[in-house]
Amino acid sequence: MHEIFINYRTAGGKTTAFLFNEALSQRFGTDSVFLARKSIDVGTNFDSVLCTAVRRCTVFLALIDGGWIDTPHAKRPNRRALTDPQDWVRRELEEAFAYGVLVVPVLLGRTTEQLDPRRLPKSIAQLAECQYERFTERGATADLDRLGDRLVSSVPALAKLDQRASRTVPADPEPGPHHPTGQSGGIGTLTGNLGTFVGESHGPLHTGNGDQINGDQIRGDQINGGQVNGDQVNGGQLHRPEFNGGHAQYIAGDNRGGIHQRFDAAQEPEDGEDR
Repeated sequence: MHEIFINYRTAGGKTTAFLFNEALSQRFGTDSVFLARKSIDVGTNFDSVLCTAVRRCTVFLALIDGGWIDTPHAKRPNRRALTDPQDWVRRELEEAFAYGVLVVPVLLGRTTEQLDPRRLPKSIAQLAECQYERFTERGATADLDRLGDRLVSSVPALAKLDQRASRTVPADPEPGPHHPTGQSGGIGTLTGNLGTFVGESHGPLHTGNGDQINGDQIRGDQINGGQVNGDQVNGGQLHRPEFNGGHAQYIAGDNRGGIHQRFDAAQEPEDGEDR
């Protein structure tokens, strides 16, 4: 269905009408814009097609140049065309008002003045009271964009057809404060009462209170894994287990460099003990 009907006089508005048709068709789709030269098939009775198109459209654009109101009648040069009830520009306007179509006068050029209702036939006198838009060749792109935007905001049917809105890319959100959501590897501490979390673990690990048993348990000193008497070899290197205090934890395995943890304060060695 044609949502936009372009009304114009051939003498002063033909070129502009084609420009409007091209721009509005690109934005709303070619089938949404009615232009007589484009939309009426050859051999068709244009009388009925024009009237039907006006009644079914949503927006009626009346292109008005400086000489529009005084355009002479084609067969009677001493009379104005608008005074003839059969004038097509007048008939199309009458149909639009009769069927409650939104009529938008578009004044062409900087010098075209608003219409005087006293100089219009009574059947279309209200055209002078309709809010108008202005179009200039120098600002053609901006003027057509503004017109399209205003039509979109006023006519829901055109808002759904607006192809410019579908091509709009949402702006990137403003960057906010960075809050870590995870940690890869190691042990970390979160603020609050969350305690300790482990990102990745590749061996026995103790993060809370109480005993941890991984394999055999021997009362007295705690050993994780099997118990080794004497020296401990890790990956070809010789390491002696080191225990500080009365409670120690020794982690064996493919551990390069060894791991030693102290849980309580060191005690002074008694007489006879090695330091």
